[in-house]
Amino acid sequence: MQQLRVLIVGCGNIAGGFDAERPASAPPLTHAGAYWRHGGFRLVACVEPDAARREAFMQRWLIEKGYPTIEAAAVAGPYDVVSLCSPTALHSAHIAAILSLHPRLLFCEKPVTASGAETAAAVEVCAAAGVKMAVNHNRRWAPDIVRLKRELQAGAQGKGGPWGAVRSAIGIYNKGILNNGSHLVDLVQMLLGPLELIAAGPPLFDHWKDDPTVPALLQTRQGVPVTLNAAHAGDYAVFELQLLTERGMIAMEDGGAGWRVRRIVASPHFKGYAVLDSGQRTSGEYHASTLAAVGNVHDALTRGVPLASTGETALAAQRLCERIGQRALGRDGAAASAHRAVAPDFEPTTSPATLAGAFASTRSPALLPTLNEVHVPRRSAAAPDMRPDTEPETRPEPQPEPQPDPQADTQPETQPA
Repeated sequence: MQQLRVLIVGCGNIAGGFDAERPASAPPLTHAGAYWRHGGFRLVACVEPDAARREAFMQRWLIEKGYPTIEAAAVAGPYDVVSLCSPTALHSAHIAAILSLHPRLLFCEKPVTASGAETAAAVEVCAAAGVKMAVNHNRRWAPDIVRLKRELQAGAQGKGGPWGAVRSAIGIYNKGILNNGSHLVDLVQMLLGPLELIAAGPPLFDHWKDDPTVPALLQTRQGVPVTLNAAHAGDYAVFELQLLTERGMIAMEDGGAGWRVRRIVASPHFKGYAVLDSGQRTSGEYHASTLAAVGNVHDALTRGVPLASTGETALAAQRLCERIGQRALGRDGAAASAHRAVAPDFEPTTSPATLAGAFASTRSPALLPTLNEVHVPRRSAAAPDMRPDTEPETRPEPQPEPQPDPQADTQPETQPA
């Protein structure tokens, strides 16, 4: 197998820390762990300004050379692959520095940068330099999700499949619309196609001061409704997705570590009615995604196989997440273009003043010097505002009291999954 030379920038948890004390037989969760397990990569060098962390990383992953800066790492090049695992705020500057090393592929943690404008610039300069960009929206590589995508596509195309048509989707997440919400948005767009924003709820500042968790209502181009529901990161971590389909319900639980499938059965209580059964839980293949990702990276460079997660797919998710955040904060330009007051769909419970500069680009021309202007497409003035207008409250005419419906009154409660 051809050996590809790798440089890892940033020596934190996702670079290798999460695998540092895991058994060798466990599925790798990190860049370094996956490169080692795959066998088609050689860890040549790492970059980390913290000397103690750098030394510990080198010892754990048997890396001979370590440097405090990307520029200093040039002497150990050339590199086929550079994994960018540094803090998001540094990504724009680090991408510019990495391109000076002329790698063949950049494997970037998400979000690519702190703003859609910066990410668009990064995607453009990488393409101009002939550098492939993979982005670690890792569920795009999970084998069970890849299979589910094929099954849902068959239903959408009228070819049957095990699920038929998708009726609606419900996502649950916390810890920021950009940080974790981008994973959820990217996953839904992978499975169901591009999404449009209809409405955004009040922002919830549950972890990051500049990245609130936001509930939202979206829809696919085929009109399938998608809701994003917010949980509080201070309570627990949650990342789940429910797909209600023509032939049952599929629920991704525990971030993809488990799945619950509920099939249609005859109601045991009401003759002639179909209901969903209590469901069957199976283990997911989420933990296989990182190894599958580096396998895709290797195949992309050695066999020309397309990347499953790219700068373009990540940019599409980030732009939509920014739009959701801006709508929640009452800073959505689409509303102004439709000659309406710029206001959130719901009044936020926390003042937007606490987010000075949230969702604003911090890009400096010095960070990406090869690009003078970044054009971010905006909604045209003729485009309709997707937010529903608030109808005046009307009181219904008094109606005769309906007779009790025994079917509705005695329907058994469904316990939460």
